[in-house]
Formats: sequence, C-alpha cells, structure tokens
Amino acid sequence: MRTDVVKTYLDIHTWVGIFSGLALFIAFYAGAVTMFESPLQRWAQPPSTLPAPVALDEAPRLAAAVIARHPEAGKDYAIHVATGPDTPARMSWTVHAPGAEREEGVDYAAALTPSGELVVAQATATPVAEFVDVLHRQVGLPFDHEVAMPIMGVVALLYGVALVSGVIILLPSLVKDLFLLRFGKNFKRMWLDVHNALGILSLPFHIIMALSAVVFAFHDQFYDTQNLVLYDRKIEQIWKRGEPPTPAPAPGAAILPPAELMKRVQAEAPSFRIQTIGYRTNAEGVTVARVEGFDPHFIMRGSTFGYAVVDPYSGAMLETAYMPGLASGWNAVVTSFFALHFGSFGGDAVRWGYFALGLAGAFLFYSGNLLWIEARRKRMNRKAGEVPQSRSTRVLGALTTGISLGSIAGISLTIAAAKWLPGRVADLQAAHSLIYYAAFLAAVGWAFWRGAARSGPELLFACAAATALIPLSSLLGVAGLTWNHGGAARLVDVVALVGVPAFIAMARLSRRRGLEGPRDSVWSTKAMTAAPVRVGADA
Repeated sequence: MRTDVVKTYLDIHTWVGIFSGLALFIAFYAGAVTMFESPLQRWAQPPSTLPAPVALDEAPRLAAAVIARHPEAGKDYAIHVATGPDTPARMSWTVHAPGAEREEGVDYAAALTPSGELVVAQATATPVAEFVDVLHRQVGLPFDHEVAMPIMGVVALLYGVALVSGVIILLPSLVKDLFLLRFGKNFKRMWLDVHNALGILSLPFHIIMALSAVVFAFHDQFYDTQNLVLYDRKIEQIWKRGEPPTPAPAPGAAILPPAELMKRVQAEAPSFRIQTIGYRTNAEGVTVARVEGFDPHFIMRGSTFGYAVVDPYSGAMLETAYMPGLASGWNAVVTSFFALHFGSFGGDAVRWGYFALGLAGAFLFYSGNLLWIEARRKRMNRKAGEVPQSRSTRVLGALTTGISLGSIAGISLTIAAAKWLPGRVADLQAAHSLIYYAAFLAAVGWAFWRGAARSGPELLFACAAATALIPLSSLLGVAGLTWNHGGAARLVDVVALVGVPAFIAMARLSRRRGLEGPRDSVWSTKAMTAAPVRVGADA
C-alpha cells in the first residue's frame, strides 16, 4: 500500500477519532456498567413497606381485591412471578393521565396482610440504573431523547469511519506488529502498540457496536424512509395486518390462574424462565397476556428479557416474535442484531466478557487522544527542541482528562447517592442527573484550571474516592443508615472495591509520569523554562 494512501487514512482516523472519542468513552464506560443493570437495580432499591408478597396461587385473589377497589387497574396490570427487593410486590399497575404516553404515569403496587386486608402503595423504583443506561445510549448528552439520538448516530457513523480507517493504516504491519507490545521510555510507541492491539483484537465487537448504534439512533428515520419509498405511506396499516388477531373468549370462559398459564407456556418453551405476566384488556373487554422472562439458552431482543403474547383463557401463544427460541424468519435476524449489542445471550460469561470489552473500548478511545498529543509533542521536539505544548494539545489534554475522569467520578457518585436520596428528595431522576453533571462539569473545569498533568492524578484519586463511597454506603447499612439486600446486589460492592485500588494505582502512575517524563510533554508537571511557542506554531 502506498505511503500517501496510508497517510490519508491516518489523518482521517485521527480526526474522526478526536471528534467522536470522548463521547464514545462515556458510552462505553456507562455501557460496561449497564451490563449488570439488574444487580445495580437490586442494590439501589430501598426496602419496601408493603407486607410480604402473597403466594403465586393467591395472585387471583389479590388481583380481584385490587380491581374491586381500583377499577382502573384492571385495564393493564402485572403479576410478578419472581419477587425480591427490586420487585417486592406480587401485583403492580400504572395509572396514566389522560393523553399521556404509555411510559408516563404513576406506578402502584399491592399486597395482602396475613389477615387478608389489601394494602396499596405507590411504587418507587430507583432510577439510577436507568439513568446510567441513558448516559450510555445518549453518549452522556443531557438533552431530550429526540435531540440526543441523532447526535449519537453521527458519533456512531464517525466511529465506523474510525474503525475502517484504523484497519487500513494497520494492514501493512498487521502481522508483524499485532502482538508486539514495546514497554519502555518511548511512551508514544507503547501507547500505539496497546491501542492497535485493543483495536484489532476487539474489532468484531466494535463493528457490531457501531452498526447497531447507527440503527438505534436513526431507527425512526429508517422506517419513515421505508414508509415513503417502499410502502406508499401505509407501513402502519401493514404492521397492524401483521398483528395476530385477539380471539374472543368462549362464553363463560375465565382467565387461567398465573400458575396454570405458566405451565402451558412452558410446555412450548421448557427453558423459558417467566418473571412477569402482564394483563391488558382492550376496548371490547377482551384480555390478552404478555409473558416476560428470559432463556439463557437463546438470544433475546431485550437487554434482559424476551416475551410472548398469550391468550390468558387458553394459554395458546398468539405472538412469538420476541420469544427466545421461538422467533423465526426476519424477526430472528433482527433479534440477533439486538442481542449482539446488548450481550443478552450466553448468560453471565458473556456479560462479563462484554463488561471487559466495554472498559477496553473506553480505554481505546482514551489512548487515541493520548497518541495525538504525543505525536504533536514529538514533531515539535524535532523542530525546536524542548518547547511548551501548543494550545491545541493543552486543550485536548484537559478535555481528555476532564471528560473521561469526570464521567467515571460522576457515575460512581450518582450510584453511591442511590442509597441516600430516597425519602429525602422528591424527584430522584432529577437528583441523579444533577449529581452526575455537577461532578462531570467540576472535573472538566478542574482539568482546565490545573492542566492535564496536575489534574490527571488528582481526578483519578477523586474517582477512587467516589467509587469507594459505593461499598461505604452499603457498609453503613450495618448501622441502619442505609440498607443491604444481599444476593446479586453484592456484585456492585465487589466491583467497586476492585475499582478503588485500580484508580489509586493509575493515579500514582500518572503522578510519576508527570514528575519523570519529558519536560515538553503536556503530561509533565515540571516547570517549563523554554521560550513560549510562537503564535504560528500554536495552531
């Protein structure tokens, strides 16, 4: 391959990487955290004040009592097969205001006392896991979903360009340099070896992430285009024709008890683990059931579950497009696309693998910016000896340090706050957002004020302190100040405890680099004595 071609693609790779890298760092770090969204939800959920959930066989009696007192609940409610700290009630429902979206409303949960008295309470699910997921999906942007998603799509497109150009520039030396890691005084060479190895070895993962992110970002635009070009503005009618008809129940037929409905569903899908059965009644008074759960043996379209639409009177399957193992044709292809992005297959082994790949991806984007800064330093060193860094390298160094470490510290702080906010703050979602963005902006401001070299170790120590607050918040549950649920929730504390010494070690390495590294580096904390850079060289 000609040298000029490689140089062209190197320039493309460099600039699209700089423009998209820091947003992708946030997306990948937050995405790694969301691989264990369920344990995080359990860890952060405050204890319920409701009585213990009734046995599943008693669910029909509970539902009848709720609907008698709250008729609106009969239109759309859920029976939770699997209960626990994060799902403490056997039955829940949502009351929607007139004209509100389906996702908007007030959630309620119900239980029966040992004497059979109905107890209803407003359900207050902690929003911290969802908030971190939104950070992941919107690359950290604090905008409405409709605004943030197209921006995320552009970032994903740049991400794809960076992947293609990165492979092209590495092709001439791929076999020779793939497993070559040269650690020593040449920091640029070391960072380049690590960057190349991470990029190539995880390339299939990154291709999947880039392609699926573009589809998620421009989902509506793709369907709008198909509606105009292929379906003569009739795509919604075509979708409705494809929906299975809802059979009217036989006269006098009764809804099957949840336990019996589960048996009939599991006769068709023996390894499907049912978590929730949702019941919805349409305008004609006919009820359909949506059976949600997961199957570790098959891929799932959702990040944590799949589902089937079932006739609650007979147990017959009405729709299996999103049912693990039962989807067919195009639905199976689309499901595999989603599953590869979410890691919703293969159980915990795949989730841990995606967690590691997410952290490695975040480091890949971080190291890309370091390479650009080191390359600029080397060029100036050859031209003028030891000179101060240009304004562009100082700005990028501060942005790289502040944005990357600010997002880490902000996520840790808002997670730790999840055990302190309930009962003290009315709007939990707004409080978590405020904590994250306050920490994030403070870190960025600190990086610009102190410079990349001095702020790097300081912010890494701050990340360690913020992450240490997570297990500390759990530890204070022993004194009754917070709570501990045990089980999978302990995973959150264990991962945080591993992260604390890791951040401290990185802080110490960063501080040593500042003291012992080259004087003309943006990462050096030693006083600069050379003349300032000429204006023309400050671009």
